Amino acid sequence: MRKITTLSEGWKFLKADVPAETAVNWAERGETVSLPHTWNAVDGQDGGNDYHRGTCWYVRELTAEETVGERLFLEVNGAAHTCEVWLNGERLARHEGGYSTFRVELSGKLAEKNTLAVSVSNEDSDHVYPQKADFTFYGGLYRAVNLIAVPEEHFELLKDGTPGIKVTPVVDLEKKCATVTVETWHNGKSVEITVNGETRTVERCAEFIIENVHLWDGVDDPYLYTATAKLASEDEVSTRFGCRVFACDPEKGFFLNGRSYPLRGVSRHQDRKGKGNALSYEDHKADMAIIRELGANTLRLAHYQHAQEFYDLCDENGIVVWAEIPYITMHMTNGRENTLSQMRELITQCYNHPCIAVWGLSNEITAASAVNEELLENHRALNALCHRMDPTRLTTMANVFMLEIESPILAIPDINSYNLYFGWYLGELEQTDEFFDEYHAKYPERVIGFSEYGADANPAFHSSHPEKGDYTEEYQALYHEHMLRMIEARPYLWATHVWNLFDFAADGRDEGGKHGENQKGLVTFDRSLRKDAFYLYKAAWNKTEPFVHLCGKRYENRCEAETEIKVYSNQNEVRLYVDGTLYGTQSGKTVFRFRVPLLGEHLIRAEVGERSDSMCIRRVSEPDESYIFNKAASSVTNWFDADEIDPNCFSINDTLGEIRANAQAGAMIDAMMAKGASERGDVANAVKDNPALQRMMGRMKLISLLKQGGADEESIKQLNRILQGIRK
Repeated sequence: MRKITTLSEGWKFLKADVPAETAVNWAERGETVSLPHTWNAVDGQDGGNDYHRGTCWYVRELTAEETVGERLFLEVNGAAHTCEVWLNGERLARHEGGYSTFRVELSGKLAEKNTLAVSVSNEDSDHVYPQKADFTFYGGLYRAVNLIAVPEEHFELLKDGTPGIKVTPVVDLEKKCATVTVETWHNGKSVEITVNGETRTVERCAEFIIENVHLWDGVDDPYLYTATAKLASEDEVSTRFGCRVFACDPEKGFFLNGRSYPLRGVSRHQDRKGKGNALSYEDHKADMAIIRELGANTLRLAHYQHAQEFYDLCDENGIVVWAEIPYITMHMTNGRENTLSQMRELITQCYNHPCIAVWGLSNEITAASAVNEELLENHRALNALCHRMDPTRLTTMANVFMLEIESPILAIPDINSYNLYFGWYLGELEQTDEFFDEYHAKYPERVIGFSEYGADANPAFHSSHPEKGDYTEEYQALYHEHMLRMIEARPYLWATHVWNLFDFAADGRDEGGKHGENQKGLVTFDRSLRKDAFYLYKAAWNKTEPFVHLCGKRYENRCEAETEIKVYSNQNEVRLYVDGTLYGTQSGKTVFRFRVPLLGEHLIRAEVGERSDSMCIRRVSEPDESYIFNKAASSVTNWFDADEIDPNCFSINDTLGEIRANAQAGAMIDAMMAKGASERGDVANAVKDNPALQRMMGRMKLISLLKQGGADEESIKQLNRILQGIRK
């Protein structure tokens, strides 16, 4: 009989890089902590200089009751990023990879008194991923640590953190049946395997036929079966599984069980304000409740293996998942084996989850690495490993925006997606539309998706004239309104994932009025506030019950004579009331806009059916400066009036490509950029050596490039005056 003991209490934590013997001797000086635990719960989220990356220790005595059993294994479900296990002064194991489960056998090493010491490190490495990315690398034993006692005859526990049982359902949609293959790994002579009420005694593997199979059918009906395996020793393992068919079409997108099923959803990081990545099961459930409220049917679980409890929740709620390893941003010559081992563990430990549709090979790996043979070979090895371990699922990649669509790396995975931030980091919103249209026209046989897109928003900042880079809630909403329209017009996109569902910790950031946070989330880091853009997607995706949302509740003080009142709803008609009087009724879809005179303080109410939402706004004489992130930049909102521009001459409203096409204007701009290159050589060389980036910059308006480059108002005016002297 198997016994699992969770070691959550009794730990001493030492924030010190010392030898194992010293850690044990100093244990009583340490801080008493409970697991799960991270030492970066605060410093990894505030963007300060005290963010600690290094080696720390967890020390605990094992009681006689805890160590009872014929064979005893220690199970560590998450230790970021490298971990060593010591028992009674002897090092038993080292694990490299901070997001997967590993186990260590303690049998034969136990004494009368047993001291367990675990070192964990999140410091720099030349071979353990991740090492460069836009999220905090938390350190700690941030998931459960267990002791597993089993009889001498037992299921395999060590190999890649295996669950000991593997279930492969193959569905015949026409015959409405499934062939289910169950494989087990153990040291017994035979095993009893039970599926759907049928039990068979075999040596290792059994095949079952399920007639009139009940499909795992996404959010509509995520039905789960259970497979159980039992040895003569009474050691037993079980797993849930689902019977479903995933497929992708380059023209029609994603299919579930033979029907078109567009994947529209979000990405998620596994951290929370004040807790870091040391999340409880209740935290995971709360996140899933928000996902269901949004109406998403897919999740990209970035950028690493997530907790088994969360994959379970995705199984139960019918959420189609993209699972990936942290092979991200920067390729390391010494890191190939680590990418392969992390992929082996991901697939071994997550294979049985019906929610997982694709294995992700890497994320934005060419952002800081050239596409050379070494990089390509690493991806070929990963792709081959995925197909060898799991021929039932597709492989994919999330590609950085500047990767040429002709790059040979795009031919390695089965399908692809791109991370694009036009309209935020660079360029204009419409360039996203152009990118996908160009890609799809050039490669109509390829399956393409949209793996990241977003804009940062601090809910404290607001504007009636939002623009890129102002961190306002209003610009984030406008950005996502455009992207939603773009996506709906392109059904060939196999999956789209908003970056991100929640704000998350990024220790290197200090922007948008917050330290150490990426604020692209639709929901704040502490989950307390849903930004307006959240309700946009809820209006588009959640059809379970009528709802209405008034945008701009936090934008109370407005100084214009007439203001826009924007409403999001999943219904096709909205009524707007001002101070209790019906102001207007609109028919439409998702987004409804009303222009309302602003005379004093007003109560605004929107209604759909019996549902309503209300807010108060007021007119003020001067702009409320607390709503402005960068007050200096706010004065550079309009550099000149449109009437002053001669359309027959060049201006900063023209694209860089249009200006360069003219010999005189192009020479002037090139001279200006050459001067800047002497001051910013690294950036200039990155642009010079990247044709894709050059092409994208060519499509950008010069005004956008200048603003992103930090040009001052007077310089921009001067440049515009020069361009206005050059006829087209």
